[in-house]
Amino acid sequence: MFPRLAGMTSLLALAAAMPVAAETSFNRIASFATPLNMAEGEDQARPTSAEIITASEDGMTLIYTDSPLGVIGLIDITDPKAPKAMGNIAMGGEPTTAKDIGGKVFVGVNTSESFTAPSGKLVTVDLADRKIVAECDLGGQPDSVARAKDGSFLAVAIENERDEEVNDGDLPQMPAGYVVKLPVVDGAVDCAGLQKIEVTGLAEIGAEDPEPEFIDVNDAGEIVVTLQENNHIVIIGADGKVASHFSAGAVDLDGIDTKKDGALRFTGKKEGALREPDGVKWIDADHIAVANEGDWKGGARGWTVFNRDGSVAYEDGAALERAIAALGHYPDHRNKKGAELESVEFATFGDTPMGFVASERASVIGVYDMTDLAKPVLTQLLPSGISPEGMVAIPSRNLFATANEVDLVEDGGVRAHVMIYERAEGKAAYPMITSEGSAELIGWGALSGLAADPATPGKLFAVSDSVYGGAPTIYTLDATQTPARITAALTVTRGGDAAQKLDLEGIAPDGEGGFWLASEGRADKLIPHAIYHVDAEGAIDEEIALPEELLGVQTRYGAEGIAVQGKTLWLAMQREWKDDPKGMVKLLAYDTEAESWGAVHYPLEAAAEGGWMGLSEMQITGDWAYFIERDNGIGAAAKVKQITRVALADLKPAPLGEALPVVKKEIVRDLLPDLAVLNGYTVDKVEGFTIDAAGQGWVVTDNDGTDDSSGETLFWSIGAVN
Repeated sequence: MFPRLAGMTSLLALAAAMPVAAETSFNRIASFATPLNMAEGEDQARPTSAEIITASEDGMTLIYTDSPLGVIGLIDITDPKAPKAMGNIAMGGEPTTAKDIGGKVFVGVNTSESFTAPSGKLVTVDLADRKIVAECDLGGQPDSVARAKDGSFLAVAIENERDEEVNDGDLPQMPAGYVVKLPVVDGAVDCAGLQKIEVTGLAEIGAEDPEPEFIDVNDAGEIVVTLQENNHIVIIGADGKVASHFSAGAVDLDGIDTKKDGALRFTGKKEGALREPDGVKWIDADHIAVANEGDWKGGARGWTVFNRDGSVAYEDGAALERAIAALGHYPDHRNKKGAELESVEFATFGDTPMGFVASERASVIGVYDMTDLAKPVLTQLLPSGISPEGMVAIPSRNLFATANEVDLVEDGGVRAHVMIYERAEGKAAYPMITSEGSAELIGWGALSGLAADPATPGKLFAVSDSVYGGAPTIYTLDATQTPARITAALTVTRGGDAAQKLDLEGIAPDGEGGFWLASEGRADKLIPHAIYHVDAEGAIDEEIALPEELLGVQTRYGAEGIAVQGKTLWLAMQREWKDDPKGMVKLLAYDTEAESWGAVHYPLEAAAEGGWMGLSEMQITGDWAYFIERDNGIGAAAKVKQITRVALADLKPAPLGEALPVVKKEIVRDLLPDLAVLNGYTVDKVEGFTIDAAGQGWVVTDNDGTDDSSGETLFWSIGAVN
């Protein structure tokens, strides 16, 4: 017995001495705005895009297609944390996909005059000289381009896409699409050796009009291609002949949000949703992964691993979409298609086979451990730019990059971006807040106001704004966890139903279990500027309208914060109303006993030309009132995002209609460095700030529910607030 105990003791000692495997994660290390690739003197206000992305064979250069400019853009990532612009190269048409073989970049370019007269070419660019050296006619409109692993040939999906305005986008709309195979000899495409591979007559849907969408080549030289609208997958042998094909089939979905009603309720079902796959990748010789965009009549919104015979090895169903909802990225306005998964990527990092699935509408990337193809494990959700379309893994450098196609310059929004991630030891920086782990799925987003429980450190409350007007909600947050957790959701009700015509922007506990809420009005949508009181169950039991003398000078930019000082309710108005001097915004005071109104003026920082400055929050703690003051700048245009404070002794409201006293503010913290912590673009809407029972300051951003937004929510502590 003693020798056995001794042996066990030595084994335990050995185990204790062995190093524990360090946790590794992908984290974003840099973002590159596509306008940076324009030459000096070019009009940088033109829309751009980063659609499909690839890397040079040495992994030192990223190459993305920019359809609006008709160029490919090059980025030097020798130092991936400091990407450098290498400029654009004009393609003489609309580039779709680029691939590098030995320093030559081969680009599919759409030159179609119309849907009925499609045309396109394959352009060869010398990467060293950055010049076009050859072109090859493809006979139709190219979409995806793939290369053989050994560089011996290129495969091109000739989509000849349909016109969605004709016959409700129904098939057939000729001419039909096909696949092209082109030999590559000594770094040059053999145009004369072009092989046209027909894929008509295969699918159950629109067999005479196939629309090849995405394409990939495995180690054996076999080509897999998705026919998205046809809901079909085709495998082409190394000899260039169709070897097999099968329907992508349908999937039954449960636990999804099926209504576009501004309410996040994941209790619906959808039976027989066609997969309609978009992106496709070979995992190995016998398995294929597809992203089921559901772009036409489908709505499958998941991803699938197929065996090469067409049987299903793994079906994700709604699992990724539900994880996205817990992350606060669910796009409620896209409920026919849900999170709309766009593309897939696969690579082995170290000894771990990994899959990447991009959600176009939720702007996130699901990262999977694919060791067991029958049970992939979701290990991370990476924040991306707006609408990630393309991805590329560079495992030799532990790098991963996304191309995010949406450019909102014409609406004064953020530009298109390429984003770069590195796999390294350490924890995931994102998410910073999640509802994962709740007994029932809590969908959330657009957090517009923040408040603290007066008794419990780290217990906070948040409200969502009009993005989710179908079910205005008060969320309970546990900020003592990392990431912070949303643990409960309380619907604000009126007469037993979810209250309508609210745009909640501010919240303050009443000290008795209920809350005071500030709703920013908007006359053109019949939403009143008002204060509401709700009880502990979320039922509205008191409504306080702003006085008539103010409503006569109203604008849509009303109350953004609410705070309680004894019997007085204070409202921070976001921007100047018609009776305010330029650069002055009101802090309104409502005496709940006298039912009277007063106000002071708060001096704003000067706004940039074409922009505006305003308040987004108000919190009273101790002898001070705290505010978030910000501009509406986003990305490189963001200049002012800060926490300020005003001494309570200075908050002496004058009656409305009289000259209002101007308070003196102090800047407490510049938030711009905090907003850069995730190495993405600077978001514009820092909207929530509170100080908890332990004196810790907390800040949250509003992600607009992914509307014209990447969906990222930043939540962090600024530490103790004195």
